[in-house]
Amino acid sequence: MAKSQLFIISKGRIFECAVEEGIEWETHRKGTPGKLTFNIIKDELLGFHEGDAVRFDYDNHKIFFGFVFTKKRTNNRMITVTCYDQLRYFKNKDTYVYANKTASQVLQMIAKDFKLNTGIVANTKHVIASRVEDNQELFTIMDNALSDTTLNTGDLYVLYDDYGSLNLRNIKMLKTDLLIDEESGESFEYTTSIDENTYNKIKLVRENKETGKREIFIAQDSSKMNDWGVLQMTDKLNEKENGKAKADGMLKLYNRKSRKLHINKVFGDPTIRGGSQVGVQMYLGDLTVANFMIVESVKHTFYDSDHRMDLKLIGGDFVA
Repeated sequence: MAKSQLFIISKGRIFECAVEEGIEWETHRKGTPGKLTFNIIKDELLGFHEGDAVRFDYDNHKIFFGFVFTKKRTNNRMITVTCYDQLRYFKNKDTYVYANKTASQVLQMIAKDFKLNTGIVANTKHVIASRVEDNQELFTIMDNALSDTTLNTGDLYVLYDDYGSLNLRNIKMLKTDLLIDEESGESFEYTTSIDENTYNKIKLVRENKETGKREIFIAQDSSKMNDWGVLQMTDKLNEKENGKAKADGMLKLYNRKSRKLHINKVFGDPTIRGGSQVGVQMYLGDLTVANFMIVESVKHTFYDSDHRMDLKLIGGDFVA
């Protein structure tokens, strides 16, 4: 039997709580805080409040550390509790004007301003010349810095909260030993598409203030344009950006089919989170998938005798 331990820390007191089976923990690759949901049985001693810290361990794995955001009561003695990790505070909005910072330094700046704890923060190396972020969500500010880094270096990074510490890691460091095949889950759905986030022509435009002329940079793949028709993305360039390099980088990222695999009730692995990479080897009727895929989101459900997870995976080819 796996041992679940759930603690609520309230005003200096620690409660070990009697929790109904089926605790849920959900994480995403980006833009969403980690979330823990559980049903707690109310007794005379238990008193806790929104903002209190929550710690959840399962089978000697440290799963979640975060804070109570919502309590919902029904007429019996059950309270449904929703908690989020530190990334919840990235829904705050703020204005930042910064120059010559890496995405890592942007994260450290935000963490300091909002008094958030950091853990492993990779050096993202690419220096962003300058950005103005006017009244934007902190998620958006980080995502812009990381997207800029990916376009210029080809490296993909994941920001996540690991048991109370914000980590920023190169996705290559989040490869796992998990192998998924047809037997792994109860049901699956595999989709390939050129309908979203697929572009075979990139057009970048810069208004040159000195000459008053528009500079245009184009990168395209004519063989894919024959196959799929023209799928064009147009974007603006800042003054200091290298137009050709950026157009080529964007074409490399977007000139491909998107692949998605949803697979439910997979045998649980507590190390899998949004941004993890898992091996997939499945025969899917017209093709065999045999490569690493990225966990776009995962929902773990913990029972006393069992632990299952629902996975949403995206292409071995990275899809933004």
